[in-house]
Amino acid sequence: MEKIVEVTIVGIIMDQISKSPVMVLKAESDKKIIPIWIGMSEANSIALELENIPSPRPMAHDLIKCIMDNLQAELIKVIITDIIENTYYAELVLKKDDKILTIDCRPSDAVALALKNGIKIYVSRQILETSIFADVFSSFLSGEEKIDNWFNSLTPNDFGEIEQ
Repeated sequence: MEKIVEVTIVGIIMDQISKSPVMVLKAESDKKIIPIWIGMSEANSIALELENIPSPRPMAHDLIKCIMDNLQAELIKVIITDIIENTYYAELVLKKDDKILTIDCRPSDAVALALKNGIKIYVSRQILETSIFADVFSSFLSGEEKIDNWFNSLTPNDFGEIEQ
């Protein structure tokens, strides 16, 4: 069994109760959905990348990408590794010369950098098996057809307003 599973980011939605952005990931292999509550700044960065909108000035994730490029460190993948007490953890996996470096980070930062670098996003199999939120979302949208219908039915209004 694979230890990590590729996911794609479906989008950012706004939790109407907490007024916090939620990054929605979808597992490629078993169509499970993983919602992760994130900060507004990270949501803005991810939303700009998803919409291919350039920022007028470099944002924090642009700066990190620029630093990695100048140091000739290549981001090869990001992995959302763990969930402890409903807090998700992630790692950036970098290649510098012939060394593989792993750097701890927040999932939202990892996803923003993955989008900026055009690289794949993964989650650990453990997250798919233990995330209560993933189970709730996935059971709510059980069946691939329901998931696809739900994603296809979303409109910009469903995502709430994220101030830029």
